[in-house]
Amino acid sequence: MKKQSEDGVVIIKKYANRRLYNTESSSYITLDHLAEMTRKGREFKVVDAKTDEDITHNVLTQIIMEEESRGQTMLPVNFLRQLIAMYGDSMQAMVPGYLEASMETFRRNQAQFKSAVEGAFANSPFAEIAKRNMEMFEVAAAAFKPGAKPAAAPETEVQRKNDEIDALKAQLAELQGKIDKLKG
Repeated sequence: MKKQSEDGVVIIKKYANRRLYNTESSSYITLDHLAEMTRKGREFKVVDAKTDEDITHNVLTQIIMEEESRGQTMLPVNFLRQLIAMYGDSMQAMVPGYLEASMETFRRNQAQFKSAVEGAFANSPFAEIAKRNMEMFEVAAAAFKPGAKPAAAPETEVQRKNDEIDALKAQLAELQGKIDKLKG
């Protein structure tokens, strides 16, 4: 019995015993499964199995709490204090939109940073190193890209070393050519 909402969002039912049921795969899942779905950009909606109430917000907050308790802290204490202080404030209604816009700006800046770094190191001896660093940066930032495909697996260590050696050989040949021109 596969079930999705009309817009392709997977429906997750949460039962009174706190178990989560994925109606698409017809299986029980954990908060870790939902976190992975989020990282992969898979849209889902969590509903209370008894009342059909949308409780997605609560479950996402619970996932953040789990991640934070595992030492994956991303939210600074001062930020959390400021956020709590905004509850009940006359500006409270503006905070969600502001935070969404800020995160979107962060994602755009990340893409511009990537492009700038790639451009700065193009056709230089550091191009391969920059490329590998950008791959690591992309993997680390994948959690902030809803709907993004998982990053491609990096090249094997042997292939990377061979590529580095080839790049160094090309540089050496280029330098040797310049030396020969100066001598000649």
